[in-house]
Amino acid sequence: MRFILPLGAFIFMVGLLGFGLTLDPKKIPSPLIGKPAPEFSLNMLYAPNEMLSKKDFLGQVWVLNVWASWCVSCRAEHVFITDLASRNLVKIVGLDYKDQPEDARRWLKQFGNPYSASLMDIDGRVGIDWGVYGVPETFVIGKDGNIKYKHIGPVTKESLEKEVIPAIKALLG
Repeated sequence: MRFILPLGAFIFMVGLLGFGLTLDPKKIPSPLIGKPAPEFSLNMLYAPNEMLSKKDFLGQVWVLNVWASWCVSCRAEHVFITDLASRNLVKIVGLDYKDQPEDARRWLKQFGNPYSASLMDIDGRVGIDWGVYGVPETFVIGKDGNIKYKHIGPVTKESLEKEVIPAIKALLG
Protein backbone atom coordinates (compact mmCIF):
# COMPACT_ATOMS: atom_id res chain seq x y z
CA MET A 1 0.00 0.00 0.00
CA ARG A 2 2.89 2.43 0.75
CA PHE A 3 4.16 1.97 -2.80
CA ILE A 4 0.95 2.97 -4.57
CA LEU A 5 1.42 6.74 -4.15
CA PRO A 6 5.07 6.79 -5.37
CA LEU A 7 4.17 4.42 -8.22
CA GLY A 8 1.24 6.64 -9.21
CA ALA A 9 3.48 9.73 -9.13
CA PHE A 10 6.08 7.92 -11.25
CA ILE A 11 3.48 6.85 -13.84
CA PHE A 12 2.12 10.41 -13.98
CA MET A 13 5.64 11.85 -14.56
CA VAL A 14 6.39 9.30 -17.30
CA GLY A 15 3.10 10.19 -18.99
CA LEU A 16 3.86 13.91 -18.76
CA LEU A 17 7.35 13.37 -20.19
CA GLY A 18 5.93 11.21 -22.99
CA PHE A 19 3.44 13.93 -23.89
CA GLY A 20 6.20 16.56 -23.87
CA LEU A 21 8.27 14.52 -26.29
CA THR A 22 5.43 14.65 -28.85
CA LEU A 23 5.43 18.47 -28.96
CA ASP A 24 7.17 20.40 -31.74
CA PRO A 25 9.62 22.91 -30.20
CA LYS A 26 9.11 25.26 -33.16
CA LYS A 27 5.45 25.55 -32.22
CA ILE A 28 6.05 26.88 -28.71
CA PRO A 29 3.26 29.39 -28.15
CA SER A 30 4.52 32.88 -27.48
CA PRO A 31 2.76 34.88 -24.79
CA LEU A 32 3.49 37.99 -26.89
CA ILE A 33 1.31 37.02 -29.88
CA GLY A 34 -1.49 39.58 -30.16
CA LYS A 35 0.17 41.88 -27.65
CA PRO A 36 2.13 45.10 -28.22
CA ALA A 37 5.71 44.57 -29.31
CA PRO A 38 8.10 45.44 -26.49
CA GLU A 39 9.52 48.94 -26.44
CA PHE A 40 13.08 49.39 -27.66
CA SER A 41 15.44 52.14 -28.63
CA LEU A 42 18.67 50.85 -30.14
CA ASN A 43 21.63 52.15 -32.07
CA MET A 44 21.83 51.21 -35.71
CA LEU A 45 24.66 48.96 -36.90
CA TYR A 46 25.65 51.19 -39.84
CA ALA A 47 24.90 54.50 -38.11
CA PRO A 48 25.92 53.93 -34.46
CA ASN A 49 25.05 57.49 -33.46
CA GLU A 50 21.46 57.10 -34.68
CA MET A 51 18.73 55.18 -32.91
CA LEU A 52 15.51 53.50 -33.97
CA SER A 53 12.60 52.61 -31.74
CA LYS A 54 9.31 50.79 -32.00
CA LYS A 55 7.61 54.14 -32.63
CA ASP A 56 9.49 54.46 -35.93
CA PHE A 57 7.52 51.49 -37.30
CA LEU A 58 3.99 52.24 -36.08
CA GLY A 59 1.45 52.29 -38.88
CA GLN A 60 3.31 49.75 -41.00
CA VAL A 61 3.66 46.00 -41.16
CA TRP A 62 7.27 44.97 -40.58
CA VAL A 63 9.45 41.97 -39.76
CA LEU A 64 12.04 41.69 -37.00
CA ASN A 65 14.67 39.04 -37.65
CA VAL A 66 16.91 38.24 -34.67
CA TRP A 67 20.31 37.04 -35.86
CA ALA A 68 24.03 37.04 -35.02
CA SER A 69 27.28 36.55 -36.90
CA TRP A 70 28.23 33.68 -34.56
CA CYS A 71 24.96 31.83 -35.27
CA VAL A 72 25.33 28.85 -37.62
CA SER A 73 21.55 28.55 -38.16
CA CYS A 74 21.40 32.24 -39.11
CA ARG A 75 23.70 31.50 -42.03
CA ALA A 76 21.37 28.70 -43.15
CA GLU A 77 18.27 30.94 -43.05
CA HIS A 78 19.96 34.02 -44.53
CA VAL A 79 19.15 33.08 -48.13
CA PHE A 80 15.44 32.94 -47.23
CA ILE A 81 15.50 36.26 -45.36
CA THR A 82 17.21 37.72 -48.44
CA ASP A 83 14.48 36.17 -50.62
CA LEU A 84 11.82 37.77 -48.42
CA ALA A 85 13.56 41.15 -48.68
CA SER A 86 13.74 40.89 -52.49
CA ARG A 87 9.93 40.62 -52.63
CA ASN A 88 9.61 44.16 -51.18
CA LEU A 89 6.51 43.29 -49.16
CA VAL A 90 7.59 44.95 -45.91
CA LYS A 91 10.61 46.38 -44.15
CA ILE A 92 12.82 43.76 -42.57
CA VAL A 93 14.69 44.93 -39.49
CA GLY A 94 17.63 42.92 -38.24
CA LEU A 95 18.27 42.65 -34.51
CA ASP A 96 21.95 41.76 -34.15
CA TYR A 97 21.84 39.79 -30.90
CA LYS A 98 24.77 39.58 -28.44
CA ASP A 99 27.28 40.30 -31.18
CA GLN A 100 30.15 42.66 -31.83
CA PRO A 101 29.32 45.37 -34.40
CA GLU A 102 32.47 44.79 -36.46
CA ASP A 103 31.69 41.05 -36.69
CA ALA A 104 28.10 41.79 -37.75
CA ARG A 105 29.17 44.27 -40.44
CA ARG A 106 31.76 41.82 -41.79
CA TRP A 107 29.14 39.02 -41.85
CA LEU A 108 26.60 41.17 -43.75
CA LYS A 109 29.29 42.28 -46.19
CA GLN A 110 30.15 38.64 -46.88
CA PHE A 111 26.60 37.25 -47.15
CA GLY A 112 24.60 40.31 -48.20
CA ASN A 113 22.42 42.71 -46.24
CA PRO A 114 18.67 42.10 -46.59
CA TYR A 115 17.75 44.53 -43.80
CA SER A 116 16.30 48.00 -44.20
CA ALA A 117 17.91 48.64 -40.79
CA SER A 118 20.09 46.59 -38.46
CA LEU A 119 19.91 47.28 -34.75
CA MET A 120 22.54 46.35 -32.18
CA ASP A 121 21.43 44.43 -29.09
CA ILE A 122 24.92 43.88 -27.73
CA ASP A 123 23.89 42.88 -24.20
CA GLY A 124 20.80 40.93 -25.28
CA ARG A 125 18.32 42.84 -23.12
CA VAL A 126 15.97 43.72 -25.97
CA GLY A 127 16.00 40.10 -27.12
CA ILE A 128 14.96 39.05 -23.62
CA ASP A 129 12.10 41.57 -23.70
CA TRP A 130 10.94 40.02 -26.98
CA GLY A 131 11.03 36.52 -25.48
CA VAL A 132 13.90 35.32 -27.66
CA TYR A 133 14.88 31.74 -26.78
CA GLY A 134 17.85 31.75 -29.12
CA VAL A 135 18.80 32.91 -32.57
CA PRO A 136 17.45 32.99 -35.15
CA GLU A 137 13.89 34.04 -34.46
CA THR A 138 11.56 36.04 -36.68
CA PHE A 139 8.58 38.20 -35.75
CA VAL A 140 5.86 39.77 -37.90
CA ILE A 141 4.49 42.98 -36.41
CA GLY A 142 1.22 44.60 -37.53
CA LYS A 143 0.40 48.25 -38.22
CA ASP A 144 -1.01 48.50 -34.69
CA GLY A 145 2.39 47.61 -33.21
CA ASN A 146 1.23 44.17 -32.04
CA ILE A 147 3.17 40.97 -32.64
CA LYS A 148 1.10 38.82 -35.00
CA TYR A 149 3.45 35.90 -35.70
CA LYS A 150 6.66 34.41 -34.28
CA HIS A 151 8.90 31.86 -35.98
CA ILE A 152 11.38 30.08 -33.72
CA GLY A 153 14.52 28.76 -35.38
CA PRO A 154 15.75 29.27 -38.91
CA VAL A 155 13.27 30.28 -41.59
CA THR A 156 13.25 27.65 -44.33
CA LYS A 157 11.85 27.77 -47.86
CA GLU A 158 8.78 25.91 -46.63
CA SER A 159 8.18 28.08 -43.56
CA LEU A 160 8.74 31.23 -45.62
CA GLU A 161 6.11 30.22 -48.19
CA LYS A 162 3.60 28.57 -45.84
CA GLU A 163 3.87 30.69 -42.68
CA VAL A 164 5.85 33.94 -42.85
CA ILE A 165 4.62 35.35 -46.18
CA PRO A 166 0.96 34.41 -45.54
CA ALA A 167 1.18 36.13 -42.12
CA ILE A 168 2.55 39.26 -43.79
CA LYS A 169 0.00 39.24 -46.63
CA ALA A 170 -2.89 38.79 -44.20
CA LEU A 171 -1.80 41.98 -42.43
CA LEU A 172 -1.31 43.90 -45.65
CA GLY A 173 -4.87 43.06 -46.68
